[in-house]
Amino acid sequence: MPSSAPLLETERLLLRSFQRSDLDAHAATLGDPDVMRFVGGSPLNREDVWKRLLSTVGGWAVIGFGAWAVENKADGRMLGHLGFFEFERDMEPSIRGEPEMGWIFDRSAHGQGFAYEAGMAALAWADANLDAPSYPAIIALENAPSMRLAEKFGFERHGEAVYKGETLGFFRRPTRRG
Repeated sequence: MPSSAPLLETERLLLRSFQRSDLDAHAATLGDPDVMRFVGGSPLNREDVWKRLLSTVGGWAVIGFGAWAVENKADGRMLGHLGFFEFERDMEPSIRGEPEMGWIFDRSAHGQGFAYEAGMAALAWADANLDAPSYPAIIALENAPSMRLAEKFGFERHGEAVYKGETLGFFRRPTRRG
């Protein structure tokens, strides 16, 4: 079980462990109301972003998976994060114990294929390293771009999920072990 995020490299990106120096970029992304409108609805303050960053790093050590910071190799800029989570969500249908895939990218990175490139690398890693029959994902019903991205990743819509009183799109992607 890895104690930190393994380094993954694509043509344009590095998927790497979070570092303290990522806080400013992470806080800018998660503090952007346009980015966060589909992820809980409210922008996060710097303190909450720091706690989230620390919990993301800790996921690798405790459960063996988590999120990667996604960095643009061309300029070293952090574009967002993407990975697999175990949030112990109280939702229907239950996904407890499953590696839930999720992603959040800075608005400046939208529409350039960065999330797809990072996601395919993360899914290849997960298929080779996680013992899961499939990966769930939940997406706000209004977030059509994220739903299209999930479908490009190979996720299929399986109706809806209810989490904290909100109805969300429920997606699942089978493992593709090679």
